[in-house]
Amino acid sequence: MNISVKICGLKDPAQLAAAVEAGARYIGFNFFPKSPRSVTVAQAAELMLDVPMGVAKVALVVNMDDAGIEEIVNGTTTDMIQLHGSESPERVAEVKARFGLPVIKAIGIAGPDDVVQIEQYAGAADQLLIDAKAPKGADLPGGNGIAFDWRLVQRKYWPCPWMLAGGLTPDNVAEAIRLTGAKQVDVSSGVESAPGVKDPALVRAFISNALSATE
Repeated sequence: MNISVKICGLKDPAQLAAAVEAGARYIGFNFFPKSPRSVTVAQAAELMLDVPMGVAKVALVVNMDDAGIEEIVNGTTTDMIQLHGSESPERVAEVKARFGLPVIKAIGIAGPDDVVQIEQYAGAADQLLIDAKAPKGADLPGGNGIAFDWRLVQRKYWPCPWMLAGGLTPDNVAEAIRLTGAKQVDVSSGVESAPGVKDPALVRAFISNALSATE
């Protein structure tokens, strides 16, 4: 299978290098201040210098206003914007039009009732990131290491490309791909030795297991 892997929340040059060398197709930079994976615009700009052509640089933001997004877009070489908050389909379309970059919209899934959102956002976003819904009261909208019932998105086909996220690890990513038919997967906490600290060995194992998954 031709699987694309996104490693999200990188903040260290060595970890970034490990992800790129292992075959990551997307590198995510987290601009949510509450996250242990957050980076400043200046830090991200420096890190992005080490991302080669052909690997997409993704800026993750949470309910950020236009001024904040503009600072990131103007201050870095971001290729894509990931909206990981409660942004509406209208807001997704607005960000896409204003900044002229492809937009990924994260959607939290906990049960069957949440799946309907996918259709609502599919026409506005360039890609969807299907993630586990954060628990009530959680500080972070993602990166909580929680999986959802993958059968809810099993063999689903939507109008735009999508990534599977939420609780993925080197041990379960191949199974998740086989079960859902996902062509793209995203991981953050599942390849960390501590919050915000990517483990290069886990990154390599995750990407290797994802790329070798078969239907």
